[in-house]
Amino acid sequence: MTAAPDRPASWQEAFELIRTRGYERRAEPFRLASGQLSHDYIDGKYAVDTGTRLELVSRAVVELAAAHDIEFDAVGGLTMGADPLAHGIAIVTGKAWFSVRKEQKSRGREQWIEGTRLAPGTRVLLVDDVISTGGSTLQAYERVTEAGAVVTGVIPMVDRGDSAARLFAERGVPFVALVTYRDLGIEPVQAVDPAT
Repeated sequence: MTAAPDRPASWQEAFELIRTRGYERRAEPFRLASGQLSHDYIDGKYAVDTGTRLELVSRAVVELAAAHDIEFDAVGGLTMGADPLAHGIAIVTGKAWFSVRKEQKSRGREQWIEGTRLAPGTRVLLVDDVISTGGSTLQAYERVTEAGAVVTGVIPMVDRGDSAARLFAERGVPFVALVTYRDLGIEPVQAVDPAT
């Protein structure tokens, strides 16, 4: 697998790391967050479990954002899938990071978003380790836009299907994955029909 012209120079090394450390084919199917079954398991957090690996993938995401003219002041997403990548990107760029809670904090400031305080107009890059249908990232999108931030792009480390790209295209948000199901040679996760 070689990098496409719009992929950063660091893509090949990041892809090999994700493919060799983060991907495994399982004999027994397991359930995805979307509820679907799959034999293809992707552990994005294990793929970036050291500072060196996290820095490599973070730099590749930053280069991919630049190649697609995605500018941002802060980076984050829904905990905990987005957390390592958000922290890594913040370290390599000096930008702010944030983490969106799954449930509102019940004490203190009772906030949904931890880390930097997003102000109206803050340009935000949403990240995640693995996206299947985009539901988790959509939750993060809704929380940060409620805070007045502007989502300038979405970049997952791995995109397992085509649903998330459509979901964010409908919102006018650029979506580009570092690695796709096509790159890994696996079957795509299908969109979930809310009527079923």
